[in-house]
Amino acid sequence: MTETKPMEPHDYWQEVFPPGSFVGDGGFRTFFPATLADGRQILLPIRPLPDGRHALASLIINQASFEVEDALAEELAARLAPFRPEIVAGLPTLGLTLAAALARKLGHKRYVPLGTSRKFWYVDDLSVPLSSITTPGQKKRLYVDPRMLPLLRGRRVVLIDDVISSGASILAGLSLMAACGIEPVAIGAAMLQSERWRQPLAELSPQWPDRTVGVFATPMLVRADDGAWTASDSRI
Repeated sequence: MTETKPMEPHDYWQEVFPPGSFVGDGGFRTFFPATLADGRQILLPIRPLPDGRHALASLIINQASFEVEDALAEELAARLAPFRPEIVAGLPTLGLTLAAALARKLGHKRYVPLGTSRKFWYVDDLSVPLSSITTPGQKKRLYVDPRMLPLLRGRRVVLIDDVISSGASILAGLSLMAACGIEPVAIGAAMLQSERWRQPLAELSPQWPDRTVGVFATPMLVRADDGAWTASDSRI
């Protein structure tokens, strides 16, 4: 099936389609079909970047249907199982939705949510600056609740976000874990958005790109002369 008409904004992320439902070789207008390991597909809206020539496929997991959330968490749990995770740490804000669902799929009773809201019992030494591609210009800090440290230290931790794009949020999460004396065994996300995250993570440590797991990957998109979007190798 190919794209026939624009979707309504609330229609995205609501259904898991059978394998082969949508052609994935380019010529996209309003949506990009992300493909799971078993061939099933999820439709993602295309978000043009400020330059007007490039775009990215978008996932907002806390607006997704329970069916989609469940499918993503189940696939991510299967991909992270070889790392033998003992506790899931979730990055705010959207990573918390996936982290909670993932912890359940892994058979855990709880997970550890990181946060950007400083409670009065938090410690500034256990916080780092945080930036996000979807909230440019906002100055935030990433915190871990000191009471959660016994759940993290000495255990096999996986650090979870919904989408890894520029890598900024993951780098903040890794820095916070390092401040706590913790090195995660793996990083997980529903979507690896383009390839821009690889270099920053590799510069931190060559191990991290190999320890980063996504349910699916989406490319940077470039606008063709006819206005359609196709995959690009650009890493802007």
